[in-house]
Order: sequence, then structure tokens, then C-alpha cells
Amino acid sequence: MKAKYDFSNGQRGAVLPLPGNKVRITIRLDRDIVDWFRSKVEEQGGGNYQSMLNDALRAHMERQEQPLEEVLRRVVREELRASR
Repeated sequence: MKAKYDFSNGQRGAVLPLPGNKVRITIRLDRDIVDWFRSKVEEQGGGNYQSMLNDALRAHMERQEQPLEEVLRRVVREELRASR
């Protein structure tokens, strides 16, 4: 072992890039939100709460891209069914 090492040209981060479309980030979420997703995973008998969060965010994104008329029709149908 050397007495001193030179890290002046070193780079931070993973040595090998992660495969696929996933990106590692640091995010702070409210505890009750994370607890809710974890409890849903447990109710389903296992899985990954992070994947469930990802699916919920994707569904929200897709709803944002729907035309307003389509959203209104869906909401009216849901309300009519709930009132019966």
C-alpha cells in the first residue's frame, strides 16, 4: 500500500453506467406517501414500492396529455355511476 494516492483526476459516481432507462436520483417525499405505497405493495403480496410510484407518476403524466373533453366525459361518467 502506498503512503499517498493521487485522486486529482478521479471522477465521482458509478464505475459502470446503469443499463436501461432508469435514472438514479435523490428525492424527498412525505413519509405518509411512502408508507401508503409500501402498504399497498404488502397488500398485494410483494413487489417494489418504487415501481408502484413510477407507475402512478406515469399514469398522471398520461392523464395530463388527454384532451379536456375526454377528461370531462370520463369524470361525468364516473360521477353518474357513483350517484346510482
